[in-house]
Amino acid sequence: MTIRWLILALLLGTAAPVFPQSSKPEVTIKIGTLAPRDSLWHRALQRMKENWLNHSQGRVRLVMYTGGQSGDEPVMIQKMRIRQLDAAALTGAGLSSIDKGVMALQIPMMYDSYDELDYVWAKIGPRLEKLIEAQGFVVLSWGDGGWVRFFSTKAVLHPNDVRKLKLFCWAGGSNDELELWRDNGFNAQPLAATEIGFSLTSGLVNVVPTVPLFALSARYYELAKNMIDLKWAPLVGATLITQEAWKAVPADLRDVLLRDARAASIEFRDAIRKQGEDAVTTMQKVNKLNVIYADAAVTAEWRKEVENVYPKIRGKIVGAELFDEVKRLRDEYRARPPVSPQKDVPKDALKDAQKDVQKDVQKGAKKGAKKGAQ
Repeated sequence: MTIRWLILALLLGTAAPVFPQSSKPEVTIKIGTLAPRDSLWHRALQRMKENWLNHSQGRVRLVMYTGGQSGDEPVMIQKMRIRQLDAAALTGAGLSSIDKGVMALQIPMMYDSYDELDYVWAKIGPRLEKLIEAQGFVVLSWGDGGWVRFFSTKAVLHPNDVRKLKLFCWAGGSNDELELWRDNGFNAQPLAATEIGFSLTSGLVNVVPTVPLFALSARYYELAKNMIDLKWAPLVGATLITQEAWKAVPADLRDVLLRDARAASIEFRDAIRKQGEDAVTTMQKVNKLNVIYADAAVTAEWRKEVENVYPKIRGKIVGAELFDEVKRLRDEYRARPPVSPQKDVPKDALKDAQKDVQKDVQKGAKKGAKKGAQ
């Protein structure tokens, strides 16, 4: 960008990037997501999109398909493999079809708090990224969507209550989860996530494990008006890009764009977690969501059910060594003496991403200004 265009941008007084009208992107990245338009997850991707456009000076642009426009997650993964999509923001369900190791972060009732999850995540995250890289993808950023709860059309609380209903289960990829539910007496129905609304309306399913924020954004609470207030598992996710598409990005931009992606995820993470809890209150006010609280006895009942299944998860869904490592790290965190919240959360390497991006941008601006002046 020349000095003339930089001055014009300043005179216009806008934070939006200004490029010559003849400017054309060197690379266009097509990215899909199930996240509803204008949701916090979409806004995080939008922030990444804006920063990529700005910091690449228009050389790299994103075209985004929200709300399942590109299909369910298994479909998006297939489209990436055949080059119809370049990237996708996926939940743990989709990620596990690329590599099952990601399910180590979503083992039911393994974690009681975000602090426990973050501690384990910081330790095994790089390992999971290498596993995904071995399958032909680059992890641009990690994120999560809150705690999964059970939303149902009928008021239920105990495991045996849920067994009497038709339970939504992700279709596509491995059938491990489906078999696990059914082997333990649950009437699991494999369906695409894009069909949840229709399935609740038609009665194909009447209980859906999902996070409150998604239930609110997708308006599932209007059909499934009951929720068991039990932290089943965190819903983790990641934004991936194919290695082929990533190699097409100019080499001098990859570091700053990677930091952009991770900074956007960090920026919205706390808001997503907080609004995930606030969503329950909103649904209670808007549509009188019936929240069924699980006391200590009921929580222990569910925990016993889950822990009886751990031997089937260990080795088949999550590798035995990785499962043991996750449990060891969780217990390690729980054994630590209480300290202040600021010291208690493990250092996250991504927290410095925004500062790193700013430094890179400043360096790039100086080089660009010098080149433009010439």
